[in-house]
Amino acid sequence: MRHTKDGQTQAHYFSEQPSTPSMRKEIAFRIHGQDYLFYTDTEVFSRGAVDFGTALMLQTGISDLLDRRIKTGELLDLGCGYGVVGIVMKRVFPAMSVTMIDINSRAVSLSQENARHNFVGSVQVLASDVVAGLPDHSKKFDIVMTNPPVRAGKTIVFSFYDASYERLVDGGLLYVVLQKKQGAPSSLTYLEGLFGQCDVIVKEKGYWIMRAIKTPKEEGVSQ
Repeated sequence: MRHTKDGQTQAHYFSEQPSTPSMRKEIAFRIHGQDYLFYTDTEVFSRGAVDFGTALMLQTGISDLLDRRIKTGELLDLGCGYGVVGIVMKRVFPAMSVTMIDINSRAVSLSQENARHNFVGSVQVLASDVVAGLPDHSKKFDIVMTNPPVRAGKTIVFSFYDASYERLVDGGLLYVVLQKKQGAPSSLTYLEGLFGQCDVIVKEKGYWIMRAIKTPKEEGVSQ
């Protein structure tokens, strides 16, 4: 359990079934020249405002994809919270197929509502423990974006990376945001070992945006 700024005690945002009484609010967000309104609630990540790290990952990822002239493909918002990443990416890249997943049932409901509220159609929002809840176990993605739940511990964070690697197509892109003080250097080392290469493409206000590209393994070489 932890205490919120208003003194309430609540479970962590990565709880599967939130127990804290609902206290919904609406927050505004602007990025890439477009305005959004999101419903948030207790026991979801960054309920008071879109957090700086997520906004920075979006800005960086959008710019990187545009530079690469990538406007279509399958995108996975891993640990979607109330839906900011998936909804923004679908709005900016309407030709992309977007899947949003989170273990938190309240976050999943909010993501579904926020997609409708922001006039984003045809996104898939699912309850899932990492990727275990994806109905198609063979489905691959071209892009994964995640702000992993650092308070869940390093084992869970690294499981996000393992799942991303397994679910990405060869040449697929993983974007991750973490604060340096919350383990970005150890994540970088882990991602370098897993993907073969990982670059820190932006550092700002203690946040690192990391990009890993899945390189096909040579035949006969173990992971």
